[in-house]
Amino acid sequence: MEPEISGVLILDKPAGLTSHDVVARARRLLKTRRVGHFGTLDPFATGVLPLSAGKATRFAQFYLKSRKAYEGALRFGFSTDTYDGTGEPTSAPVKARPDPAALERVFRDFTGRIQQIPPPFSAKRVGGMRAYQLARRREPVSLAPVEVEIYALELLQYELGGEVARFAVECSGGTYVRSLAHGIGQRLGCPAHLAGLRRTAVAEFREADSVTLSRLEEIVQAGALAQVLIPLEALLPDCPELVVRGREEKNVRHGHQFELAQAFRPDRGLKTERTPAISVLKILGADRRLIAVARHVSGGVYHPDLVLS
Repeated sequence: MEPEISGVLILDKPAGLTSHDVVARARRLLKTRRVGHFGTLDPFATGVLPLSAGKATRFAQFYLKSRKAYEGALRFGFSTDTYDGTGEPTSAPVKARPDPAALERVFRDFTGRIQQIPPPFSAKRVGGMRAYQLARRREPVSLAPVEVEIYALELLQYELGGEVARFAVECSGGTYVRSLAHGIGQRLGCPAHLAGLRRTAVAEFREADSVTLSRLEEIVQAGALAQVLIPLEALLPDCPELVVRGREEKNVRHGHQFELAQAFRPDRGLKTERTPAISVLKILGADRRLIAVARHVSGGVYHPDLVLS
């Protein structure tokens, strides 16, 4: 049997495909059912879609809420029911060219921690149903606001005589850029919607390292998948690593919690309350291969929540 493919591929998703469509194509190319993704992109959006294969599918829990970056186009003049260019207009068209200085002031108002109401056409659940199912039936959708964080929101340029503003945004996982566009229009007193969106980063995964589906097919046919497959050991690059051997390695592989030696503790020589414990550790075996990801329990105690062996 061929060894299982395990790692992450950074796909450049084209417009018109759902994230599930991309996963389905990757499954056929890689000839494995064990393919997932780290964060959905709307069908009209393009850009970075990290695909996980094999054991990497179990890392989704660490990435679904991670920091993301986008470039988008905000079109003024009318709003839509989906908050983007695929929906039906919900306001009469008006001539609108907001002053750049006013728009930048509103951008500052939307930077930081904000309460955001998800779009009616979203996968949020309302009484056991998806919000988009109710919205498609023209039934009222009431969604509670959710706290998200906008780390940076920058005006890039105006286009089409000021009717379209291109912008860049970095935000926390769970942020709806469609809602951001809709809210900016409301704050300006000018209806608006998201006319285009491209994701440029998800956590450590960057646009510059992405490949298209057609390019991935060429790479697979050439037997060169290793050139673009990010190995398990390279995931979660900001997490400290701990190498275990002998009995300790065996215990970790069996999912037993363990206590860090005093020499490895971040609070060594300091008062515990002043130095927070490392929340997540990558555990490597004697051969330097990743065998587990452990979460902090208390003090110097960790539990291997994700065991790969």
